[in-house]
Order: sequence, then C-alpha cells, then structure tokens
Amino acid sequence: MATLAYAGTEPLFRLLSAFIPLDKDDRDALRGLDDRPLLTCEARCDIAREGENPTIVRLLVSGWACRYKDLHDGRRQIVDFFLPGNFCDLNVYILSELDHSIGALTTVRYYEIEPGEFQDVVERRPNLMRALLCHELVSSGIQREWLLSVGQRSPLERLAHLFIELYYRLRVVGLANELTFDFPVTQAHIADANGLSLVHLNRTLQEMRREGLIELGDRQLRIVDLDRLKAIAMFNPNYLHFNRA
Repeated sequence: MATLAYAGTEPLFRLLSAFIPLDKDDRDALRGLDDRPLLTCEARCDIAREGENPTIVRLLVSGWACRYKDLHDGRRQIVDFFLPGNFCDLNVYILSELDHSIGALTTVRYYEIEPGEFQDVVERRPNLMRALLCHELVSSGIQREWLLSVGQRSPLERLAHLFIELYYRLRVVGLANELTFDFPVTQAHIADANGLSLVHLNRTLQEMRREGLIELGDRQLRIVDLDRLKAIAMFNPNYLHFNRA
C-alpha cells in the first residue's frame, strides 16, 4: 500500500494537477526544486515557532506535520494537518512574525526554498501559479470546515468529517490505497484537532468501530463504509476542489 516514504515533488505535482492541468514542462519546473536542501525534523519537535521571523518557503515531502496554537496554560489547538505535497507557509515570508507554530507529528522531511528562487520558478509557468493559488484557496476552505466542525458538528460528525477529508487529501497525492491509508497520529493529536477531551474522543472512536464505520490500528485507518460516514458528517467535498482539472 502507499506509504509516507519520501517522493520528492511528485505529491505536489499530483496535488496541483487536481486543480489545473499541468504538462511535462510544469513537472520539470517542479522537479528543479528537488535540488533544494532537504531537512529532517523528528516527531514532537517544531519546524517553526510562533514569534519567529519567517524567511523560507517549506514544502513537506514526507511525514505529517501540523499548524497549531498554544495557550499560556499549556492547552493546544491543532488548526491544520500538513501532508506530503503541502506547503507549510507558502506566502508567510511577507510577514515580519509568525503567528502560529508548525510541529512535526511524525519524522518529516521537507525542502527549504528561498522565496525569490521559488517565485522565479512559478512566474515562468503560469499554470503553476494558478494551481498554487488554488492550493492556497483550498487551504482557506479547509480552515473554514474545521471551524464549522468545532463550532457546530457533534463529536461523531467531527471525526467522520476529518477522516473523510484526510482520505481525499491523501488519495489525490497517491497515498491512499482503496479506503485505507497510513494514519500515524496519536489520539492526543486527533483530540487537539477536534476540540475534544481524550475520554470523549475514545468513546467516539469506540462507537465508530462498533457501528462498522472504521477500522483503526497499527498506524493505519480503514474506512469501512464511506457512504454512511459521509451521511453522518454531511460531507460535501466541494471545498477541496479536486475536480477542477
């Protein structure tokens, strides 16, 4: 089955191709980024910290990371998951200070790209520029859905919606096989992303297993009944825009 192994810019090409048709020259332009420095960050370490001066574009090529916010008393809210093919901070370098942190949930590898160099690549390829704009708009759409989940969806609906979203996002970059995909995050990560206590999260996961909706174990998630899960979540994939191309 597909794994989280390093695949260079291939996941990014697949993701962008879901928004805008890309050709061989576009692929070759992205492959030029494979010469950039490849860094590794271990699980439970930060790639970037709130308050830092952002000067680099980061492209995740393997592993899972997250965007999160902390409160002074130690509480944390995960506000996005970064998957292979995602930019952690495509345009944040125009700001003087990072207003959130980016943490590695697993061991991750990522490229660091100078903003000017990256701009030179995309300006020569108009389709890439349009596809990257779609990438950023979809990121905003994901944020709106997560806000809706925390504000209005029940715990069962939240988890159902998140699992379906992750399935679609991983499938489009070639990291989901049928309805099964690597799921290397902990229950604490899932709870922090959904505004749930660990006790409430565990009860909801048990309910989903009991109802034959999912199978979760050995760092993999299998969606057993996608149609029922969609109905529970009232899932509408339009915010992902994977059908544009």
